[in-house]
Amino acid sequence: QVQLAESGGGLVQPGGSLRLSCAASGSISNRDAMGWYRQGPGKQRELVATVGDGGISNYADSVKGRFTISRDNAKNTVYLQMSSLKSDDTAVYLCNLRKFTGWGPFDYWGRGAQVTVSS
Repeated sequence: QVQLAESGGGLVQPGGSLRLSCAASGSISNRDAMGWYRQGPGKQRELVATVGDGGISNYADSVKGRFTISRDNAKNTVYLQMSSLKSDDTAVYLCNLRKFTGWGPFDYWGRGAQVTVSS
């Protein structure tokens, strides 16, 4: 089993910065992919950024150049540094860990961290 705990959400003004953290516990492997998704008001859940084995990262076009994902395998923690925040970034940010099993990928989710961008 895997547990994910997000922290670092809050209220920030447009143009500001915020860093989210997600600590994973349980059966974790460096081969697991970790990442962030978000769900804004009235919107579907969407991928924000992921980082896989070897540190290969992937970003949604809407956050490229503004957000940076990083991973500390020693701490089983993934971070999302968000800069130049816009009101459209307002959402619940969900931490994800994906295991690749012989039966296919399996996802674990955190409870989410609220990020509100408003003046």
